[in-house]
Amino acid sequence: MRRMFMAIITGIVGTAASGLALGQLSDGERAAVLLSRYEVVPNITYTTQSNTDLKLDLYLPPREPGAPPCPAVIVIHGGGWIAGTKERSQLEVLPYLEMGYAAVNVEYRLARSALAPAAVEDCRCALRWVLRNAKRYNLDPNRIVLTGGSAGGHLALITGMLPASAGLDRECVTADDTGWSDAGSQGEMKVAAIVNWFGITDVPAMLEGPETHGYAVQWFASLPNREEVAKRVSPLTYVRAGLPVVFTVHGDRDTLVPYAQAERLHAALTRAGVPNRLLTIPGGGHGGFTAEQVTAAFAAIKGFLVARVK
Repeated sequence: MRRMFMAIITGIVGTAASGLALGQLSDGERAAVLLSRYEVVPNITYTTQSNTDLKLDLYLPPREPGAPPCPAVIVIHGGGWIAGTKERSQLEVLPYLEMGYAAVNVEYRLARSALAPAAVEDCRCALRWVLRNAKRYNLDPNRIVLTGGSAGGHLALITGMLPASAGLDRECVTADDTGWSDAGSQGEMKVAAIVNWFGITDVPAMLEGPETHGYAVQWFASLPNREEVAKRVSPLTYVRAGLPVVFTVHGDRDTLVPYAQAERLHAALTRAGVPNRLLTIPGGGHGGFTAEQVTAAFAAIKGFLVARVK
């Protein structure tokens, strides 16, 4: 993913800043100019689980007096639910900063700390934290976008698609910040869009059969009800009308997350009437796309979001 997003620095930024056209600057200068516009607030604890403070980083544009709330993207790192860190995903916020978004970069529990569905619970709590703190940071709660790649793509999808009735929000901070109020009263959480980079969409298929992969098996390990939990955290379980719009990018030669998973999600969303797009990278594997492919993908994503996140 790092190579993919370095391509963005060279390929997609092109607006002016401080009197200079970004396209006339070197890669490092463009990144520096872009980041100089933003306030970075690192390592905010959004929840504590398994005796661990889980943190997120904020990237905030200048807050001029009277400025309208800005859209925000929540970035969720990949790593098969067993590896990865938010720090390794920092470059993934850059395309969205260039679009004028604030960004939230989230960590969550990995399998070595807690098995499924812990990562999903954590990401739901991160989303709830963002929505509850939107006014404080001048974020628009009606223009929240979730994104991630691989397992992060899965977590972006499931975080945005889950209904409150699924019961995976019960460890989140409640309305009075103490844990004593009724967690069931928090209501539904809605996002505007999900950008899914080659994420897992059919989790049960990753545990048994031809799509089985070791990282998925490890996330569930020896849970006695692993088939039930897998279905409970599978995006395909929750496809229905009224979901946020979804943009999926997937290489058709991906061996870690089969391309067929993207096809199944695209077909199911289309049948349900959910606006969505599947952008296929011909010959693409599990990321590692060329600069041209990434640039084209982000241009398409930007157009998709401009048309639908208002």
